[in-house]
Amino acid sequence: MSIVYINNQNELDYQSKEAYKTLRSNILFCGSDIKVIGFTSCLPNEGKSSVAINLAESLAAQNLKVLFIDADLRKTVLLGRLKIDQKVNGLTLYLSGMLDANDIIYRTNIVGLNIVFAGPVPPNPSELLGGDKFKELIEELRDNFDYIIIDTPPLGSVIDSAVVARVCDGMVLVMEANSINYKFAQNVKRQLDRTGCRILGAVLNKVNMNSYGYYGKYYSKYYGKYHSKYC
Repeated sequence: MSIVYINNQNELDYQSKEAYKTLRSNILFCGSDIKVIGFTSCLPNEGKSSVAINLAESLAAQNLKVLFIDADLRKTVLLGRLKIDQKVNGLTLYLSGMLDANDIIYRTNIVGLNIVFAGPVPPNPSELLGGDKFKELIEELRDNFDYIIIDTPPLGSVIDSAVVARVCDGMVLVMEANSINYKFAQNVKRQLDRTGCRILGAVLNKVNMNSYGYYGKYYSKYYGKYHSKYC
């Protein structure tokens, strides 16, 4: 297991840090049987990848052993977001039978946090994620980590998330505030329901606290030094 250095310099403001602590607490209170958790959204650019990786870092900060899996095989943003400047192997190479599990798991410079990157874009992402090798990988690794966080593509765009949900203990839906209409969100929720996977909840992302009147403005001014968006 090699080490990869995360060079993400984005500092979270107070509101964001507190929001991730709340999300972490909610995940911990789901119970010890909820270890493999998938994250999806309705559409691209709602911030699900940022929410998922920041939650993984927050869990690792609690002295937990965490594995983050980038299963967004069609359009991964993780390498660029974390500013990884070294060559890494990825999930698609394992699912294609080219590498073993140990060849794609990377320790990071964040204590407790391990990562599996997506790898080269395959022609058949849904089939790879729905195959036996992905299920076997999760079953093999669930006993080695306290939590496995899986970032998946937007369910409103492709079916991959529903495929991944079948091997998860729970799913979290990330939605951008004032971006997704109620009917569309309900359709995505119904797709998750059909997988039989427990929906742990939803994260309302990119909320402008100034729109919440005096209470929001007060805490935004008092605590939010940089900006007024949080997860």
